[in-house]
Amino acid sequence: MIRSELVKMVRRPRTWVSLALLCGLPAIVAGFLGVTRVAPPAGQGPAFLSAVLTNGTLYPAAALAMVLPLFLPVSVAVVGGDAVAGEAGSGMLRYLLLRPVGRTRLLVAKLVALVGFVLLAVVAVTLSSYAVGVAVFGAKPASALTGASLVTSMSGTGLSTPQVLLRLACATLYVGVSMLGVGAVALFLSTVTDSALSAALGALAALVTSQILVSLDAAAAVHPYLPTRYWLAWTDFFRAPVLWHDITRGLALQGVYVAVFLAAAWANFATRDVTS
Repeated sequence: MIRSELVKMVRRPRTWVSLALLCGLPAIVAGFLGVTRVAPPAGQGPAFLSAVLTNGTLYPAAALAMVLPLFLPVSVAVVGGDAVAGEAGSGMLRYLLLRPVGRTRLLVAKLVALVGFVLLAVVAVTLSSYAVGVAVFGAKPASALTGASLVTSMSGTGLSTPQVLLRLACATLYVGVSMLGVGAVALFLSTVTDSALSAALGALAALVTSQILVSLDAAAAVHPYLPTRYWLAWTDFFRAPVLWHDITRGLALQGVYVAVFLAAAWANFATRDVTS
């Protein structure tokens, strides 16, 4: 069942269209920056975008900052919302359950496929933007004396190329975990409705509400509990030393959201009267 869902996910044109759009945006931005050589001033625009003209190895970080607020959550919400509701809407869910396949096993297979898409998406963005960044902006060679590159951290200290690559990997995994929270909400809503579009829109509505409340001072009391509060904490990986406070809080918060909404999805799906 899990293998079947993963194969289905890989074979769907929607998967590759989503990946093309996610990887295409950073490539387009890199093209404009490469031609004009005009980057936004420091502190404006996506994180790290002002620094990529001098070193393309940082471009994956800028690419993650580009896709994280909108494009990546939308892609994950669409896939998560379609997981169960898509089968119900097409009339296939009832036939799937007529086979000797338990509802828990089916839901786990859908979850694994969703996790696979999230990992595929964030890794594809990171690898493709690294290739584009190095090709367009180049990479500063390591110093012959110290072996250290000239990449500067957000704290003003130097980072070697291996350190940059390790921190990019950590940032990629952190963004992936953050998107699992989105996927869990969408998967729960997918068990509530037979409309994949409604499930995806419901998840996006929850995220938009969270982002609005995060920017609202009057809602400061609930900021630590909002799902999007620590999305940008991955930038702390590029400080020296790494600031772990918001990173650990973000991971813990996403873990709670994933656990709660997956439990709700299982409870609802296990007792749901499937008629389509």
